[in-house]
Amino acid sequence: MAVSGLLGLAAWGFCVLVLAVQPQGAYGLSRGSFGLSKEVVAPPEAGICASSVTVHGYKCQELEVTTQDGYILSLQRIPEGRIGGGENKRPPVLVQHGLLVDGMSWFLNPPEQNLPMILADNGFDVWIANTRGTRFSRRHTSLDPSQPAFWDWTWDELVSFDLPAIFDFVYGQTGQKIDYVGHSLGTLIALASFSEGKLGNQLKSAALLSPIAYLSHMNTALGVVAAKSFVGEITTLFGLAEFYPKGEPVENFLKSLCAYPGVDCYDLSSAITGKNCCLNSSTIDLFLMNEPQSTSTKNMVHLAQTVRDGVVAKYNYGWPVNVMHYGEARPPVYKLSNIPHDLPLFVSYGGQDALSDVRDVMLLLDNFKFHDEDKLSVQFIKDYAHADFIMGVNAKDVVYNQVVAFFKHQQ
Repeated sequence: MAVSGLLGLAAWGFCVLVLAVQPQGAYGLSRGSFGLSKEVVAPPEAGICASSVTVHGYKCQELEVTTQDGYILSLQRIPEGRIGGGENKRPPVLVQHGLLVDGMSWFLNPPEQNLPMILADNGFDVWIANTRGTRFSRRHTSLDPSQPAFWDWTWDELVSFDLPAIFDFVYGQTGQKIDYVGHSLGTLIALASFSEGKLGNQLKSAALLSPIAYLSHMNTALGVVAAKSFVGEITTLFGLAEFYPKGEPVENFLKSLCAYPGVDCYDLSSAITGKNCCLNSSTIDLFLMNEPQSTSTKNMVHLAQTVRDGVVAKYNYGWPVNVMHYGEARPPVYKLSNIPHDLPLFVSYGGQDALSDVRDVMLLLDNFKFHDEDKLSVQFIKDYAHADFIMGVNAKDVVYNQVVAFFKHQQ
């Protein structure tokens, strides 16, 4: 595969890693200092339903949800399986993607291998989320993506606004408690939300795939190279409000790493996400056609803070701005141990995952040491890395069937 293609595949995992080496002073972002990438992501004519769902014989609806802070989010619904059965009241399940991708990331394999279709065929009413800033969620009630203010958010806002808005909508449409599936960043925002009780009585259970919470062990040789040789170049990215992985500033930085002695770009994606065992070339090609997606630079900074500080906390504005925002010098910590002990949780993680490192998952699981024993299921997959959980050709047999069984056990 060409270097440019690998850069695109690597970007969604790599951006968190390289930004983690920022010095403290690089985190002071203000609205007035933001600029914008020259490239604009133009959404394709066909939405996710038309391009990836109805073509395989499934019903699919394109819907919209507006958050309290004005973002208009795209939401897809697959109300029944390919053979029908929608007349029965089917339990709703919300599927939330990770960082720098969108809902399309769940549809890169044939339908019999994709989690949303598998859930639909197993009797679930499936809803697919698309985070603010991604191609189908680039609208706002008063702001435009060309304005820096549109990008003034981090995953704190996904916890406070995006998830609650989607849960409210799905609950309002179905009248039933909701099962949740998250991958990568989709697990972090869920854990933070659960710890603050934001989803109230709307949540039934959660499956966390390749969970991201603590990130202090996310350390690779490429990270060392970036820290020693390209810190100054990385800081130029902070002139951007929109963090677009295929844009020129990020692409130039990644290319500069490829030119560094000893760095082999043909191993770049494996070095970032871990050695994925089970991807095929057609899946990767489809990924490169659709991903990665934009997020806010401020969100990337927040994730970098999580790496650096070793805690799951709200965005750190620095002193004295923290005092104005939070009433205290340090940002509040999300207390994951506050997650209700009787909330059914399924956690699946991989032994080769360079982003959701096994040691960091152990730190996460330590928060569940008082969890009701019969409410916590943990799966360890020795050969899996980060992308295998959403693109692995054998993910149905290895992971998804277990997710289906877990959800059915809650019924």
